[in-house]
Order: sequence, then C-alpha cells, then structure tokens
Amino acid sequence: MAAVRPRRLSVLAAGLIALGLSGCGSPRTGTAGKGSEELLLVSYAVTKNAYDRILPRFSADWKARTGQDVRVRASYGGSGSQARAVIDGLEADVAALALAGDVFKLEKAGLIKPGWQKELPLDSTVTHSAVAFLTRPGNPKAIKTWADLNNPRVQVVTANPKTSGGARWNFLGLWGSVSQTGGNDAAARRFVSSVYQRVDNLPKDAREASDAFLQRGQGDVLLTYENEAILARSRGDVDNPVVVPSVNILIEAPVAVIDKNVDKHGNRKAAEALAVYLQGPEAQRIFAEEGFRPVNPSIWKDVEGRFAKVSTWFSVQDFGGWQKVDRTFFARNGLWDQLFRSGR
Repeated sequence: MAAVRPRRLSVLAAGLIALGLSGCGSPRTGTAGKGSEELLLVSYAVTKNAYDRILPRFSADWKARTGQDVRVRASYGGSGSQARAVIDGLEADVAALALAGDVFKLEKAGLIKPGWQKELPLDSTVTHSAVAFLTRPGNPKAIKTWADLNNPRVQVVTANPKTSGGARWNFLGLWGSVSQTGGNDAAARRFVSSVYQRVDNLPKDAREASDAFLQRGQGDVLLTYENEAILARSRGDVDNPVVVPSVNILIEAPVAVIDKNVDKHGNRKAAEALAVYLQGPEAQRIFAEEGFRPVNPSIWKDVEGRFAKVSTWFSVQDFGGWQKVDRTFFARNGLWDQLFRSGR
C-alpha cells in the first residue's frame, strides 16, 4: 500500500484560511545555482496568460520572504498530454492541470503520493470555470442552450477528449445537460453522439480549438472554457457573442506537488509554496482578470458581477468522481471510443 503523504502543505495553507479560504519557458535544462531554486510547472494551454503574470510575482514574493531566488519555468499543452509527458519523464515539480483526473494519473504512476487533494482547501482547486459557447457574430444559428447544439445545421468545434482536459469538461457538460436534468443515459448518449457527428476535427487542446474557430473560420460554435471566451473578447480578437448555459458543469482545476520529482530535485519547500500561492489573493485576482472564476471567497465577492449567472451547477461528483468517469467515458473502449468509432 502506498504511503500517504505528510500534511506539510496543509500547514503552509493555514494562512490562506485566515484570508477566507476554508478550505513560462522551456522544460528543465539544469540545476539551479547555489542559493537559488528552480521549478518547472506544467499546466494546460489556456492558463499561459495567467501564469505569465503570476509566476514572476511568486518569485518576487519568495525572494522577499526567504531571501532566495527562485526561477519558475513553465510548460503548456493539453492537460492529458501534459500528464503523459510527466509520466514519460518530464521532470516537472508542480502540476496545475485542467482536471483532477489527470493528476490521479500521476498518482497512479507513483509520482504523487495519495492524499494530494487534501493538501490544500477545496480539494486543492485553484480555479473554477464553466463551459461556454462562442458563436459567430450575431449568433445566426440562435445557439443559446445545450439542446441548440443538436441541430443538423450547426457545426461544432471542440478539442479531443483524449488529449485535452477542456474537451473532457465539454463532453461531461454535454452529457450532463441531459443526464442531470431528468434524462437517462440512453438519451444522453443519443444527444452526445448527434453533436459529435458534426465535429469536423478534434484539435489537441482548447487553445488550438480556439484558433480553428477564430483564425481558420471553422464551425458555427466553439465549445470552450468560459475564461478562454472571455479572453478572446477582452483582448479585442472578436466581438462574437458568448453564451454560458445556465445549466453547466463546475470546472475545477487543481494543483499538486509532484513528490517524486521535488524529492529528487531538493526543492520541495519552494514547490509547496507555489501551490499555496496559487490559492492566495494575489494569484486569485490575476486568475479572475484572465477570465477564471476565483476560488478565494473574498476575491470572488469582488468580481462575481463580471461572470455569467449559472442557475444549476453539476459536478464530476455527480458522475461518480474522476476514476469512474475515466473508466466509463475515456478509457480504452469506453463510451468516447465507442461514439467516435460509430460517428466516423
């Protein structure tokens, strides 16, 4: 039986509770110099803008508190692809991925000790989001609800659930829009199958899906993270309508220290401090400015007016948790494979 990790990170997180929480570069190329630390963060594609701002501030905070320099590099890609890269040997120190299911893969591979979710409040979640629809200007296909995607005239753009965490959230949003509103699994399967039959291709991550829709003109509607849709509008790339369905899945993105690697590198304290920092007010405010829903209650209270109202949330726990979800939907010969084969 694997040893459960010690609760050192929980002690570091105590300061966050007092604040209202009850609860960029290339991969590593060498060791840090004497008197300094080096960390490698792996994250999913659409977080880059946020971490480009957060990581330098963490480094400055660490320097002010410890007198030590810390260099934080980052690697971005589809969440599933990032997890696979770490399992295959990418020596990342901290994983901030799109879903807990991908972190559990690292645990299963022996890289992270059991109990990582309880190291920080809120099951170590650092951001929330929702699935959003980005439509063409004027929303000519009148897409307002999940059901409106089940239309032969509507071409849908979404990433590949095998490589993209965002695409898995999209899949669960589609499925849950039926199964969590009174429909049975058979009805959910028919609906999801119908929608995916009108997906022309499957980009490897959410950012590539956005590029396919926005830059290459593919499709009538993009299924994406709410934060990605907000970012596209805020930076002036598009004036496309953003629809956030009022029945939605609560997207929970976690952080975890990769035990095997930090013990090898001798940088556990800095890695744990980074994980704690991501739930702190400074990082949470930046996440909010980049379109993510902050998990820090005080920051959320300040910014909730910027985000669409969702009347009914469902979560991965309504599907039995990530281990059941992966077995049922995304494992080899799971429902995704079955639907993909039948629809192609």
